[in-house]
Amino acid sequence: MLSLFDVIAILLVLTASFAWINHVVLGLPNQIGLLLMGLLASLVLVAVELAFPDAPVFHEISTLLRGIDFSDTLLNGMLGFLLFAGALQIDLSRLRSRRWIVGTMATLGVFISTALVGTGFWLAAKLFGIAMPFAWALVFGALISPTDPIAVLSTLKTISIPESLEMDISGEALFNDGVGVVLFTILLAAATTAGGEFGPIEFARLFAVEAGGGALLGLVTGYIAYRGMRMLDDYPIEVLISIALVTGTYALAARLHVSGPIAVVACGVLIGNRGAELAMSDVTRRYLFGFWTLIDEMLNSVLFLLIGIEVLVLGADLTLAPLALAAIPIVLIARFLSVSLPINLLRLGYRFERGTVRILTWGGVRGGISVALVLAIS
Repeated sequence: MLSLFDVIAILLVLTASFAWINHVVLGLPNQIGLLLMGLLASLVLVAVELAFPDAPVFHEISTLLRGIDFSDTLLNGMLGFLLFAGALQIDLSRLRSRRWIVGTMATLGVFISTALVGTGFWLAAKLFGIAMPFAWALVFGALISPTDPIAVLSTLKTISIPESLEMDISGEALFNDGVGVVLFTILLAAATTAGGEFGPIEFARLFAVEAGGGALLGLVTGYIAYRGMRMLDDYPIEVLISIALVTGTYALAARLHVSGPIAVVACGVLIGNRGAELAMSDVTRRYLFGFWTLIDEMLNSVLFLLIGIEVLVLGADLTLAPLALAAIPIVLIARFLSVSLPINLLRLGYRFERGTVRILTWGGVRGGISVALVLAIS
């Protein structure tokens, strides 16, 4: 069994090596290069294992990589840091002006997508003669509906788009993954609860407690950290406070059974705005934001490499291939409807950039969070 230090060491060595090769040889964008190289390395290992099943070296390498718990590494490790780093960059005044759009997309949009994907996936399974309980189809809908904030935010850094559209995309991406994780957790509990004991009232109660409790926890811990920062002007301590804020808030959220992702986003927005304006000197602000930008870049690189090497632990069943292919248009259509319906409703009070629905539909990429939730079931 690999220790935590072993896992970190393997990931950092692989990421640094592949990043260097990509930069010097391939010249692809860093995340894309790491994803492709991780995928290629995994496929090579799988092919070598099949061709030379008795070769001990390749078997040991594969076993070593399979020892990395992707779900635990992302959901209970990297995700809190990545979401906090992204939330620090959110301009609260701009978010406030688009709050109803972001809130509607991150809640109603996720619910619509979950229902549409779940229903479509269940009907497709029946069409192909695959036994699929409707409750488990909804679980799939919940895990595939949130867009990946990590991939979305890293993409936004490389392009120039209108500020309102950027806020709609980044705001939805930061908040809807927290809502999606909460919805996934509740629907998974419903799917594994026998006898219909899990009703709508219990569902609503759990959602309110997890989502609302996560936001409240993040505001409380963020305010405590903000007050602590105001009492001094020492950037190493203030950076340390920010690290403690993320780890402490995420760990406490798990203990209180509230949403850790929503909690760290809430405290990140607070520190990145009120904290940066009133509790930090220019020197502290430069070091703290620089530190979290660096953390964001490094963990993004590790994440995309992890997604690439996950092919080693995902088993293939060709009998499910038709259903898997059918899921692609189902998810895209559900994404289009879950974006267009709320936006057409909100057009009564808000102005949207031309092509917003199209951009949000095709920009709603899925990534590490969906893969981690899938692996959390097994």
